[in-house]
Amino acid sequence: MFVQADELINNKDKNTVTAEGNARIYYKGRTLEADRVVYDRNTNRVYAEGHAKLTERDGTVVHAKSFDLTQDFRDGFIESLRADTTAKTFLSAPRAERTGGDTMVYDKGTYTACETCKEHPEKPPLWRVRAMRIIHNKDEQMVYYTNAWLEFGGIPVAYFPFLSSPDPTVKRKSGILTPQYMSNSYLGNGFALPIFWALAPNYDVTLTPTYWSTQGFFGDVLWRHRLASGSYFVRANGIFPQHPQDFAPPPYGAADRTFRGEFASKGDFSLAPKWNLGWDVTLLSDKWYIFDYKVPTQSLTSYYISDVTSTAYLTGQGDRSYFDLRGFYFQGLASHDFQPQQPLALPVLNYNRTFDIDPAKTHGIGGQVQFDFNLTSLSSAAASYQAVGAHIYDAAYGLYDICANYRPGVTTGSCLLRGIGGNYTRATADVSWKSKYIDPIGEVWTPFAFARINGQTLDLNTTNSYTFSSASGTSTFTNASQSNFGVNSGAYGYAMPGVGFEYRYPLFTNTPLGSLEAEPIGQIIARPNSVLGTNSLVNMDSQSLVFDTTNLFAWDKYSGYDQFETGLRANYGGQATFRFNNGGYVNFMAGQSAQVAGTNSYATPDAANIGLSSGLNTPWSDYVAAFTFVPSTLLTFMADGSFDPTTLSPRRFDFMTNVNLGALTGGVQYANYEAQPLIGYQVRREGLALNARYAFTKSYFVSGNISFDMSRQFYPISMTSFQSGPFAISSYGLAGGYKDDCTTVQVSYTNVYEDIGTGSFIHNQTLLVTLQLRTLGDTSFSQNFLSAPSATTTP
Repeated sequence: MFVQADELINNKDKNTVTAEGNARIYYKGRTLEADRVVYDRNTNRVYAEGHAKLTERDGTVVHAKSFDLTQDFRDGFIESLRADTTAKTFLSAPRAERTGGDTMVYDKGTYTACETCKEHPEKPPLWRVRAMRIIHNKDEQMVYYTNAWLEFGGIPVAYFPFLSSPDPTVKRKSGILTPQYMSNSYLGNGFALPIFWALAPNYDVTLTPTYWSTQGFFGDVLWRHRLASGSYFVRANGIFPQHPQDFAPPPYGAADRTFRGEFASKGDFSLAPKWNLGWDVTLLSDKWYIFDYKVPTQSLTSYYISDVTSTAYLTGQGDRSYFDLRGFYFQGLASHDFQPQQPLALPVLNYNRTFDIDPAKTHGIGGQVQFDFNLTSLSSAAASYQAVGAHIYDAAYGLYDICANYRPGVTTGSCLLRGIGGNYTRATADVSWKSKYIDPIGEVWTPFAFARINGQTLDLNTTNSYTFSSASGTSTFTNASQSNFGVNSGAYGYAMPGVGFEYRYPLFTNTPLGSLEAEPIGQIIARPNSVLGTNSLVNMDSQSLVFDTTNLFAWDKYSGYDQFETGLRANYGGQATFRFNNGGYVNFMAGQSAQVAGTNSYATPDAANIGLSSGLNTPWSDYVAAFTFVPSTLLTFMADGSFDPTTLSPRRFDFMTNVNLGALTGGVQYANYEAQPLIGYQVRREGLALNARYAFTKSYFVSGNISFDMSRQFYPISMTSFQSGPFAISSYGLAGGYKDDCTTVQVSYTNVYEDIGTGSFIHNQTLLVTLQLRTLGDTSFSQNFLSAPSATTTP
């Protein structure tokens, strides 16, 4: 024991030692400070008073009027104390008893995680627990409360005969978590009681039994496990609904289901420094399950995404190469999804490697060679058709595309083949070379050459057929109609070589306001007019084609391997960037693509007609342009679009802006795409989304968002029984709350117009209230209810 003080008094008569004036005693990692400390040799006790303070080994500081402790500080009594922990939690009491060195018993104590207001220390904290007795057991890492009241602003709001919580320093602790309360139109009132078991430092399990007043018991179990090389979780939940008839009948809902549930698992492991193995799997009993029960899932960012994707993978990353082997399973969740049309993709293999060529060994040629390989195997039970223009749905339910007519070689066929029924396997190898040469005046010349070799096998299922029948009518579609689209079973293969060069001339200049960089770009690519070999005309992975500045100078503008450009094509344009001295910048890029000679693949109809209406299907393509303006951290503005080459009228236009004014932040997004009936988009697609957040103070905020489906003004009259007009609301939400270092309170409301698959739209409304008290836990209340929107007339 080390004693430090202004004066040390040894009283032989009383057998005491007194340290007075800035007294400090250091003993086994603890420090006792006071104006006066007395050690009584007769009783082996230490008395401290006057600005007394005890600092524990873990950093906890106890301020008190006086201490009466044993000589090792393990046991004793403390008067008028306040304990401040390193986790910024605070306990106080008129009197407390210390036992065993690891347990504190506070009589008529209070506990809070909120700091005292510096300007008004007399004010009570935002919240605190006031109890007849508080026991803090550091060995168990638990805090127990008896006859406790939860107070907000000094006002009691909830009484607990007994309450316990983990020690504030604990990250994981077994026990009962905060109950959750819910309400739902279909499910009734719900009460959930999560139970957490920390079975070991690296694995745990959470059970969440929930009872719904209308549908009964809902069970959920979550297992988490962390290993040296990675981690994974397994989750399962489900219910045997008591009243399944409360849901819509099939195919609009799950009224026929006696059991509904989910299995989910996700993991990622490092097999070696550059190799990873993992999976992300979600399997549902039915496509309405997560919507009806609002089950959170790893595979969805919101409840309005159309499908869940399960995958398993093996990846490797080298210095200049990568390997990616995956499998995919898709489960459609939209009302118009027909599960037999969802493909199983297994395997999907991608490999890439890049080589540098030594100019000294290639007579000065040099450059870079890149090798890409892809192997994809798909299988599905049913073919997927889509009508050109307006959808043609089945007569029974009005849900499923049944169109199956097509006239090969023309652009006016009535149907498209979106997905095959059967088995399809394709292997593609791409080899490319390019080299940059910079001349004395700074011009950059990049010659390049490439070749694609493609082999595929196609085994069409032409026997399966599907019939939908109800009182409204009967409809049938069959896989045999696939032959109408010019695709047939067999083995196919082709090669597509090409050469070209790219020209750039970057120009730089400095001004008093900043620096300017301008760069004209030109590119020409020569390929055969058609593939060298035979092509099955199947298009499964190249159905996403948006022509814009990001792919203006791509050697091939298709998104996948099933399609490839043909003929002689030129791309030209340029970009300019001005960088302000304050760090802001403005960038503009624009250009055009031209089919100089040969066959234009984008104007050639196929089973999916992807190139038609793309802006590339004419000899001179649409103009594409993109503009970005970021003058400072306060504003970001981005816009891009494509424009008719003759009239310059916009065919596609997007813009987005974000504003950050400190307390006020917000954003605007707008999109306007013209109708593309040849590929299934009958009317113009137009939408506007606004969002804003305002912080009144550091703690209080409000936010809101609203989205407009501006396309509804173009819908047929038969579809305008729901809200229509140029500013038809598709969703909106409001939120407000309070957040500081100890408390988070938020109230949010969302309202989404949702298609329930019967031709009707409803308001899907959710009210969510969440409360989080740091160190004590969090709780929430949610209310979900559905209602039909008011009908409006067509403008």
